Amino acid sequence: MAVTEQQLQQILPNAGRQAGVFVPGLNATMGKYGIVSRLRMAAFFAQIGHESGQLRTLSENLNYRADRIRQIGLSSPAGSRWRSLVPRADELAGNSERFANAVYGGRMGNGPEASGDGWRYRGRGLIQVTGRDNYAACSEALFGDSRLLSTPELLEHPVYAAMSAGWFWQKAGLNTLADQGDLLTITKRINGGTSGLDDRKALYARALEVLQ
Repeated sequence: MAVTEQQLQQILPNAGRQAGVFVPGLNATMGKYGIVSRLRMAAFFAQIGHESGQLRTLSENLNYRADRIRQIGLSSPAGSRWRSLVPRADELAGNSERFANAVYGGRMGNGPEASGDGWRYRGRGLIQVTGRDNYAACSEALFGDSRLLSTPELLEHPVYAAMSAGWFWQKAGLNTLADQGDLLTITKRINGGTSGLDDRKALYARALEVLQ
């Protein structure tokens, strides 16, 4: 089962003409990773639709206001990375690169904050691949080499953005959850929480209707 440009535009109307750009890569991805039933495709489109702002954003937005950094940080567990950023909120606000290095440095295989790895390996693709370790694993799966470590921006190309999402989907075992209609657990495995769940549910319902 493949998706057409018309169907994709109906599911993700804000994508506009971008829908057509992504159709070949999405169909190749879904075929490769077994995302071929109505339930699996609907869950996949709901998640990539939300994560990418309906195919319009392929690189993580890390431009936070100081008050937002404080809000998230103070609601995060003591000892967490987010909590540690609260005293630096004014310094990090409005500077995406500095913020990425602060929040991701020394994690997920990244070097320390000063290495720049946090920014270099920030979230990219339709399901945001984040961190040096994940870029390395994704690169090996997609290309059989480590090219994403030297050219991480490849994940902003529509085909590789889609393929990286399929790789993550398979790695996280999301087809099984999609077969069960378990959108909540899928969201938690992608997001780490339930951020944007209502939007994901709305996209899922629309996809199920379009893919009749």
